[in-house]
Amino acid sequence: MSDVLKHECGIALIRLLKPLEYYHEKYGTAFYGVNKMYLMMEKQHNRGQDGAGIASIKLDAEPGNRYISRKRSNAAQPIQDIFTHINNEINTAFTEHPEYINDVAAQKRNLPFIGELLLGHVRYGTFGKNSVENVHPFMRQNNWMHRNLIIAGNFNMTNTTQLFNNLINLGMHPKEKADTITVMEKIGHFLDDAVAKLYKKAKSKGFSKVEASPYIAKKLNIAKILKKSSKDWDGGYAMAGLIGHGDSFVLRDPAGIRPTYYYKDDEVVVVASERPVIQTVFNVPFEDVHELDPGCALIVKKSGDFSIEKVLEPLQKKSCSFERIYFSRGSDAEIYQERKELGRLLMPKVLEAIKYDTQKTVFSYIPNTAETSFYGLVEAAQDELNKQKNEAILKEQGNLTEKKLQQIQSYKLRTEKIAVKDVKLRTFITEDSSRDDLVAHVYDVTYGVIKPEDNLVIIDDSIVRGTTLKKSILKILDRLNPKQIVVVSSAPQIRYPDCYGIDMARLENLIAFEAALELLKEAGNEKTIQDVYEKCKLQEKLNDDEVVNFVKEIYSPFADQEISDKIAQLIGNESIKAEVKLIFQTVDNLHKACPNNLGDWYFTGDYPTPGGNRVVNKAFINFFEGNKERAY
Repeated sequence: MSDVLKHECGIALIRLLKPLEYYHEKYGTAFYGVNKMYLMMEKQHNRGQDGAGIASIKLDAEPGNRYISRKRSNAAQPIQDIFTHINNEINTAFTEHPEYINDVAAQKRNLPFIGELLLGHVRYGTFGKNSVENVHPFMRQNNWMHRNLIIAGNFNMTNTTQLFNNLINLGMHPKEKADTITVMEKIGHFLDDAVAKLYKKAKSKGFSKVEASPYIAKKLNIAKILKKSSKDWDGGYAMAGLIGHGDSFVLRDPAGIRPTYYYKDDEVVVVASERPVIQTVFNVPFEDVHELDPGCALIVKKSGDFSIEKVLEPLQKKSCSFERIYFSRGSDAEIYQERKELGRLLMPKVLEAIKYDTQKTVFSYIPNTAETSFYGLVEAAQDELNKQKNEAILKEQGNLTEKKLQQIQSYKLRTEKIAVKDVKLRTFITEDSSRDDLVAHVYDVTYGVIKPEDNLVIIDDSIVRGTTLKKSILKILDRLNPKQIVVVSSAPQIRYPDCYGIDMARLENLIAFEAALELLKEAGNEKTIQDVYEKCKLQEKLNDDEVVNFVKEIYSPFADQEISDKIAQLIGNESIKAEVKLIFQTVDNLHKACPNNLGDWYFTGDYPTPGGNRVVNKAFINFFEGNKERAY
């Protein structure tokens, strides 16, 4: 994706099912859990580089011994910072107490993060808040083990205000109006309530206060707590939590918007945001890593009992298709094939744009994350070239000479590495003309492979704002003097904001929205913009399930190609000599390529939860009124 987008976040949970001595004997270290957590977080650093955090719980710790550890960082390399800190603490302890080195019980008792339960998190700070206090995991502390709660998630709620007010109605005084705080406090409220009821029941059975603790740990119904807590949540989420005595859970939203995968054997239970992370770190096959069903919670009790329980009634599954197009790593077997298919399905439109002249066309990609789609595009282009060769041979019929056959067979598809990102640009000058000149040099290009009669086809993952294309990529590609530049997006036109975890909050930042507004103005239909604003305003006091996405009316008068052509005009300028064409994936082909991830609201405006329609209308109101605030 040539336009930088931030995506929140990645989670990793490990529950060791054996005593630490088992891992020391089998793997040579009691640090097995923390070592695996380091790898799982590093393998998901693509999901968040603004901050990282880890928490651990030691089971059955003696009173007076610390049993919860947590470390968070917003350093430039937060994962490295965290584990360097942990490593230094452990090495210091070994230096001061060499007797710990072969004593697993002493390590567990005295060293941080040497426990059976670990929760890791990587994040992007999409709201501009990147102090360490905003980094997960979050903690809700209490002197009762059962009431200690640690939360980390990959999520965004659309109805944070409602959730905040619900807490107030429960008699609470939340310290912050943020979805992470409201979610944690809601779970914490029902956790407190459940613990209090179980304590009362334990007393009625004649248990002492000390005897009540194991009874509460055994009887605590995590699924019931989550069901009560999440009843009013509207958003996309994979919510992971640890409870002080040793229970753990991961809850996925009812539409399956945010990804969640798990693996279990007799040694570990593991959860991550991406399947290949688990496959690689634990060396397990694809078929042994499972997707957590929407609306379900994975629960591991302190006893080690494992269960998958339905917490919320599933909605129509609308898993985020951007995970497949761009965000998740392409090393997943399914995602790799899907991205190739996205490229392959674009080929018919590309052939029309180049008038089927594959011999005078160079194919390439930008940025590196578009490489897999490029392979699919090239395979389809090769199929077309083979077809052209066969037709040329048949056309010769009885006149085919060996020289002519060799000439036909020598036709090759032309693929080149055209653009290379040189360095991460640091625009230290903020004045616009200076900044634009710097941005135009982000990429280096390969000279000498494009002829003036050539078409240049460049595939990108997606086009969001169009800024990098306009200010950098098209200008540098034009230096190569091609006849025509065809920019191909493996994703459809992004028309609507996302409200479930991707940093696409403002309509006016979307190049497709800008193009539709220009077309309305050119057609003399500016009144449509005012009408949509008034319709959106009328819905502000309605319940979420009554709200309609009226922003669709901005796009409805125009065919997809009209908007694509207008985007091509907007991102081009008079200084570019080559003809510029723009091709977007269709939504139908997106669904063909990614049949199990049908979340497409940023392309279609069909939001999977009621809160989505309220968000998109609020985004339009903000745009119309010149309000720079986020819509959620």
